[in-house]
Amino acid sequence: MSHFENGNYQVDVKPLKPLARSVSIIGVGATPFMNILKDENFHFLTEGELFGYAALEAMQDAGVTPKDVEYYFHGSATPQFASDYVTPNMQVANWFGMKGKASSSHSEACCTGYVALEQAVNLVASGAYDIVLTGGCETSVSHATPLHPAWMRRESTIEELLPALTMIWSKDYTLPSKAANAMCADAWLDYYAREYNLSHEVIDDVLCAMAKSNRKAAAINPLGGAHETYEEMGAQIGMSADEFLRSKFNPHASEYMRISNFELNVDGAAAAILCPTEMAYQFTDHPIEVLGTGHSCLEGGTARLEKYATAAAYKQIRDLTGLTGADMDLFLTNDFMMPSQLLSAEECEYLPRGEGWKHYLEDNNAYWGDKPINTNGGRCHYGHAHGASGLADVYEAVKQMRGEMGETQVKHPVKYAMLRGFGGGQNVTCSILRNLK
Repeated sequence: MSHFENGNYQVDVKPLKPLARSVSIIGVGATPFMNILKDENFHFLTEGELFGYAALEAMQDAGVTPKDVEYYFHGSATPQFASDYVTPNMQVANWFGMKGKASSSHSEACCTGYVALEQAVNLVASGAYDIVLTGGCETSVSHATPLHPAWMRRESTIEELLPALTMIWSKDYTLPSKAANAMCADAWLDYYAREYNLSHEVIDDVLCAMAKSNRKAAAINPLGGAHETYEEMGAQIGMSADEFLRSKFNPHASEYMRISNFELNVDGAAAAILCPTEMAYQFTDHPIEVLGTGHSCLEGGTARLEKYATAAAYKQIRDLTGLTGADMDLFLTNDFMMPSQLLSAEECEYLPRGEGWKHYLEDNNAYWGDKPINTNGGRCHYGHAHGASGLADVYEAVKQMRGEMGETQVKHPVKYAMLRGFGGGQNVTCSILRNLK
């Protein structure tokens, strides 16, 4: 149920129940986020090969074999549009040793990879299976050619993409064009700017600072989709990074957001292996426990749905664990519209309300700062392979918690990490991971 209270839309959600048994991540894997039509190392790979790459890497990381895996999930945001598949889990099984194994596929738009974690945790916690693989794969910059072999892909056009986006929004109450309307993504940011009396100039400064640090993180990440920093891009035409970000080369696409504040479409896959924590030490000395996932959904016609569903999902996980965003050492959030970084971090109490924008101006949210957010570069610069992106954040969180991220490793130990998922005006999740070492 939901209602209006003091002018704000409130969402009532049931309290989460504790897991029946503790569940931990014991292995992660991911492909680079790239364009399979242009990347010489992944040229024309099929989705089965991409998913298998991430799945087998996760198994190797966990110290298990395909024979050990009892069940797997396959996540994809747009399987029919991008892949010409209805049951993609059954199109990839033979690529990583899952012939005959139980599996299922799911799609929750850009929240798919975060729901993938939740589903795997719940399955293991139930006791039905002990070792579960959960993965996501998306070929976001190309799609299948019907009635042709899977490797015969072609670039997607904007004319094909925009109608496809409307498929994730209800047409009962919402204009079909709304999903592709950049102005809609400004709604929460505009509310925030008005609430705290922030000018367009201040918001522009914040978003440009955010883009600059995120781009640097992605450019030096070996799996990232962007390979040049804004400093490097500006230098090529005699500009500083700040000049470049405010120039005609980075124009506004909505009231607040510039081109650098929108997702970078890429192809990619990511996966994780989970098992009961009591078994985890058979495979690794560094398991990462999943404490739970808050989850709320609001239909796309709801004004500022991302804000209210985030608040509801966060409340669930906060009440379950007794932990707040302030207790977190790392915050990862789905930011295919870049302002979501700031807005969701404040909504989840990782940053102080009304003050988070100041952190960005001081680079405090970069991987080298005290309150790191999206240390992989986020969806706008690391890249957005829609159904795989949430699991790419799981990969990033686990690697950061182990201290294995190299140049972009945060400067303090990561005991707790929060992952906030959002996708398609429907699913919003909030998960907390705990480092057991």
